[in-house]
Amino acid sequence: MPPLPASFGVADGVLRLDPRDPGFYQDPYTAYEELHRHGGIARWAETGTLAVADHGTVSALLRDRRFGRILPAGEDGRPDYSDKPPHLADFYAIEARSLLDLEPPTHTRLRSLVTRAFVSRQIEHLAPRIGAIANELIDGFAADGAVELVEAYATPLPVRVIAELIGVPSTDAPLLVDWSHRMVAMYRLGRTQEVETSANAAALDFAAYLRTVIADKRRRPAEDLVSALIAAESDGGCLDEAEMVATLVLLLNAGHEATVHQIGNAVKAIIESGQDPAGLFCNPDSTAATVEECLRFDTPLHLFERVAQELVTLRDGWQLRRGDRVALLLGAANHDPAVFDRPGEFLAGRAAKPHVSFGGGIHFCIGAPLARLELAIALGTLFKRLPDLFMAAAPHYRDSWHFRGLERLDLRFQPQGATLTP
Repeated sequence: MPPLPASFGVADGVLRLDPRDPGFYQDPYTAYEELHRHGGIARWAETGTLAVADHGTVSALLRDRRFGRILPAGEDGRPDYSDKPPHLADFYAIEARSLLDLEPPTHTRLRSLVTRAFVSRQIEHLAPRIGAIANELIDGFAADGAVELVEAYATPLPVRVIAELIGVPSTDAPLLVDWSHRMVAMYRLGRTQEVETSANAAALDFAAYLRTVIADKRRRPAEDLVSALIAAESDGGCLDEAEMVATLVLLLNAGHEATVHQIGNAVKAIIESGQDPAGLFCNPDSTAATVEECLRFDTPLHLFERVAQELVTLRDGWQLRRGDRVALLLGAANHDPAVFDRPGEFLAGRAAKPHVSFGGGIHFCIGAPLARLELAIALGTLFKRLPDLFMAAAPHYRDSWHFRGLERLDLRFQPQGATLTP
């Protein structure tokens, strides 16, 4: 068993663990294993939350309506961010209208619009385009014999897919990635004023950019999400432009951040497992099973927070008052030995059991079908084109445990001369 992080300790129901400890964010699973040994629930000293690691409790709380993403300020389910500092005004102007920071009935209204315009589109019809993008990107490095996969493949593929689906130019992908990274950094524990200032500036620029896109789509609608939301806006006032901007920011950020990390994490896991990629992606069933194991084994999202809406007593007598926060450790739940046999091993053929990588309940990831399709095509195409991939350097994870992803993934392979794109 690898050594525990230097900051880790659990005793008398209190967890001590610094998420910025390199020993933790490089390998959180050793700490999770120890936390499971201590019952899977503890008061997390560094965050002031109740940390929950066991699969059963995490899964139940994701669906329990006594918990929400926020503590609504009124009956409309909206948060009150009027007390936020002025230097974060633009960031919270978006957050206050984001699906992630809303509860019913406002959440229900906005999610139903996105569901109709986004999920109910036949995601499978995107498969040829995703495959074309994957092959085009691989063509760019196939003859080199080496690649840094995060920048050359894992990042541009989902960014281009979500940009095209929503209706923004894929040539603007670098802007979207930069704004997204800076805004997502706000969720990091121990963030600095520099991070906050950068995130606010990114939010301001992102919103201005999207208002320009929306104005253009009003003049020239197309078959994309922006146009669909504009149609919903004019259909009985279902949403206003500020809500539209916030929804698009969320979908652009969530639609690529997690998938970027999941592609990198999955490629690393498959290579380290020593399993033959040809068998993992030989047919639709084996591909689907491999994707689910990748999502379980090293999910990019390790933390969801929920807020108690009332007095709640959990198992073993743990009690939360209204307004108390609970940290749901998704990565730990996916490695619960009570649910998953040999959880620390990558076993693509393991019996199917529900992981919690996409959350649950009313906040279940709306883009889960697209994420699964992107992973299946991105991984299957990569290992089919370059079946002898191996790591050229030891990979390291970023200092952003909540969004677990690799800083870079340096790979080598036998150079390929032919390309598959026209």
